[in-house]
Amino acid sequence: MRSRRRASGSTPAEAGAATVASTLQRIAVLLEAGIAPDVAWRHLAASGDATASAVVSRRDAGTDLAGAIAARGGAWRDAGAAWQVASTVGAPLAHSLRVIAEAVRAAERTRDDIRVALAEPAATARLVAWLPLVAVALSVALGFDPVATVAHPLGAASLTGGAALMMLARFWTRRLVARAQPSGEVAGLSAEMLAIALSGGVSIERAERVLQDAGGAVDPAARAVLQLSAAAGAPAVELLRASADLDRHEARVAGRLRAAELSSRLLIPLGVCTLPAFLLVGVVPMLLGVLTATPMPL
Repeated sequence: MRSRRRASGSTPAEAGAATVASTLQRIAVLLEAGIAPDVAWRHLAASGDATASAVVSRRDAGTDLAGAIAARGGAWRDAGAAWQVASTVGAPLAHSLRVIAEAVRAAERTRDDIRVALAEPAATARLVAWLPLVAVALSVALGFDPVATVAHPLGAASLTGGAALMMLARFWTRRLVARAQPSGEVAGLSAEMLAIALSGGVSIERAERVLQDAGGAVDPAARAVLQLSAAAGAPAVELLRASADLDRHEARVAGRLRAAELSSRLLIPLGVCTLPAFLLVGVVPMLLGVLTATPMPL
């Protein structure tokens, strides 16, 4: 659930989304074959699945199955919440796992698309950040002495100001790139969870309570769908899943737009910091060296 997700990313103990989706799909297949949930996890653990082995270990220690799944962290928190919701209301567990697996996989595809779109502007920003140091190397190649420049008060002030602008540019650029990065949330998950709860045949009020017990909540978009369902007399489950699909689509578009906007936003620290730093670190010391080396006319 969104309330359980950390936007900062996964820790080393947290499995990647692709691994989560694959494991959930395999568990769903075993459940559809008529295998009991605990036995399904043990079969998967025996096949060498690290997550399944951890779940079985926690299960043997007395943790309930949903809690053992959620304890893996990351996307497994969402899987554990879905397991708890489906088990509580009696919804088809295998189908619920497939739904969550697809939602997690869609979120991972969105993050991959955004990372690919961000790769070029981020790499360009890192390359441009070294421009002032290139100016220093150029001045040395032309025979100017940077040490002598530092000894001069104007030269020292120029280099200090250039270094400060370089640091500001790097900090500014990192902030812009970080803000464009995809979040760790699974878009539409609240609606998917609520759809799972309602597919068990419980009332909307009961579904909301089960969702809260699992660590989630009904977001405003899902609540608007429930109101539409009540007003129109349409099936809430299908409307919620359509809303979740729309949320995932919008998240993908918004992420790609952020990546596209990053290219133009990176021009701001380039113009405000990097280019002035290039002048202060590279051009001003060379001019100062020319002026100090030129003999004054008598």
